[in-house]
Amino acid sequence: MHIRKIPATIVTGFLGSGKTTLLRHLLQNAEGRRIAVIVNEFGEMGVDGELLRACGIGCDETGASDGRLFELANGCLCCTVQEEFAPVMEQLAARREQIDHLLIETSGLALPKPLVQAFQWPALRNAFTVDAVIAVVDAPAVSQGRFADDPQAVDAQRRADDNLDHESPLAELFEDQLASADLVIVHKTDAIDADALQQVFDVVRRHTGTGVKQLTARHGRVDPELLLGLGRAVEDSIDQRRTHHDDEQDHDHDAFDSISLQVQAKDRGRLLAALRELVERHEIYRTKGFVALPGAAMRLVVQGVGARFDSYFDRAWGAQEPRESRIVFIGRDLQHAALQSQLHRALTGEGL
Repeated sequence: MHIRKIPATIVTGFLGSGKTTLLRHLLQNAEGRRIAVIVNEFGEMGVDGELLRACGIGCDETGASDGRLFELANGCLCCTVQEEFAPVMEQLAARREQIDHLLIETSGLALPKPLVQAFQWPALRNAFTVDAVIAVVDAPAVSQGRFADDPQAVDAQRRADDNLDHESPLAELFEDQLASADLVIVHKTDAIDADALQQVFDVVRRHTGTGVKQLTARHGRVDPELLLGLGRAVEDSIDQRRTHHDDEQDHDHDAFDSISLQVQAKDRGRLLAALRELVERHEIYRTKGFVALPGAAMRLVVQGVGARFDSYFDRAWGAQEPRESRIVFIGRDLQHAALQSQLHRALTGEGL
């Protein structure tokens, strides 16, 4: 008897590219599809999982395993497949008749290829198939060359010498995510002009496989019909997709730090100004968290990519919920005490 496999879509993309925004839109427009979600974060605070839980996807407040949202926060999926990922997949396989599709949002620092290769294991292959790997690209970040100090020079060097390693670990990670993709979402296109967008298309095209399409999107708004049901069975072809890390025995994120800070903010404007000051002084790639402003009944969500910040009120604080303000910073060479002190001085007007 043929047993239906659960199609799984893996959503990859660098820190702040908009993966969670894309998933929120997809879940809010699921049109009856029963979608399970695995979200993986780099850091101790589950901001992305909390935002997805607010989409009404069937998760209760007592535990993700009772609903359809699973949060994995102990490292990235490419490093913790056996310890973190496999047990969750076993739970989902046991409920396959209740699930139409599985969405996996990887950490922004994760390599998708090892995760896809895990679907070659007999226990997973018999129950799941990788419908597609979707890479989400932050168009403004790519157009500004954030993944290489000098993108044109690096590209010229790579063309001249195929054996030359890339100087930037960010660029290698970005390129490996694209190399594994079946579809690329060029996101936040409202923030750049037509010439810059064409440059982004060109950069992406250099690092994707033949026939991989690029779709543009704003605020994660992509028709679910374009994302689900692609039927690529990526686990059968992933070994032929070459990436920078193919020959590594181990992959780690020692170059990246994740720090969570408590915040005492009196108003949104000063908070965002203080965060921008920190980004100017430190190598911070990603900022995200929740803030309780005095006199505000709603929770403030703060999201930052480099020096670009967005903030919005998403919901009211619960009656029994602690009104705690905490922000996560992800970057390189970050020191907790120094960041906490500098943020406090910036928020109190003492200056950095």
